[in-house]
Amino acid sequence: MSRRDIDCLVDGRPAASIAVADRGLAYGDGLFETIAVVDGQPRLLPAHLQRLQRGCQRLGLPPSDQDEWQSDLDQIDLPCYGVLRLSVTRGVGGQGYAPPTSLRCTRIARILPAPRRPSEWWRDGIDVRWCDTRLAIQPALAGIKHLNRLEQVLARAEWQDSTIAEGLMRSTREEVIEATSCNIIVDAGDRLLIPDTRACGVDGIMQQWLISRAQSSGIAVERAALNAEALMTSDGVMLTNSLIGLWSVRRIERSPLRRSARAQWLQALIADHRLALMPGVMAQ
Repeated sequence: MSRRDIDCLVDGRPAASIAVADRGLAYGDGLFETIAVVDGQPRLLPAHLQRLQRGCQRLGLPPSDQDEWQSDLDQIDLPCYGVLRLSVTRGVGGQGYAPPTSLRCTRIARILPAPRRPSEWWRDGIDVRWCDTRLAIQPALAGIKHLNRLEQVLARAEWQDSTIAEGLMRSTREEVIEATSCNIIVDAGDRLLIPDTRACGVDGIMQQWLISRAQSSGIAVERAALNAEALMTSDGVMLTNSLIGLWSVRRIERSPLRRSARAQWLQALIADHRLALMPGVMAQ
C-alpha cells in the first residue's frame, strides 16, 4: 500500500476500525484534536499536541508520544487542504468503569475532507441561536478536548435550519461558555473578553493563538464570566476554531449585533499565516 492510499492509521498501521471493547467507544475514555491541513501541512500542530498532552495528564493516560505521531504523519497521505484528526483512547481492558492497571492506549490518525460552508459566512458574518442544552460543571474535564461530546451532539440536534451556522452554549450556571464547535471572543471596546473555562468548556487552540497576537499588539484580553447580556451589548462577538479561523456573529436569535472592528484584522492574521480552511486561503 502506498502512502497515497493511506488516510487512517490505528497504532501506526493502516486500518479503518478499532476493537469493539475499546474504552474510547465504550465510555468516551480518551481525547482528540481536530487540525486544519493547509498546503499539505497540519497547522498549529505543536499547540494541538500540547493540549493533547495536558489531556493525557488529566485523564491519567501515558504521555502522548510525539515521535509516534510524527511517524504516523510520515505515513499518511496529507491532502493540500483537509482535516487531520488525532485521537487517543485508554484502549481495551479494565473491569467496567475501572480503568486497566496496565495501559495500552489506542492511537488514531485520520484524514477527513475539508468541510464545505458558505463563503459569505466569513465575509458577512453568521446567524447563531441559543441552545437549550446546558454544559455541566465539571472542573476535572474543563479545558481539555475529551471524546465525550454528548452535550454538543444534543445541542447541535436542536436546529435543522441551514442558515443558522452555530449554537451558543451556556453552563448550568447560565454563563456563556462556547458554541457547539467554536470558541467565543467578545469585543468589549477597550479589551477582548473570553469565557472562563475553569468549570467547563474547551480551551481553543485558534482562540489562544488569536488572543496571543492581540496581546502582542497591545490589546488587553480578559477571561471573564459572561452572560447573554454581555454578548448582546458588546461591540462584536466572534467565533473561532482551528478549521474555520474566525467568523463574526451577525445576529443572535434574529437580534442584530455590532460587527467588531477587530474581526477583519484577526481574519487577515489567520489568512496571512495560512492557518485555517478559509475561502481566501483555499483559493490560492
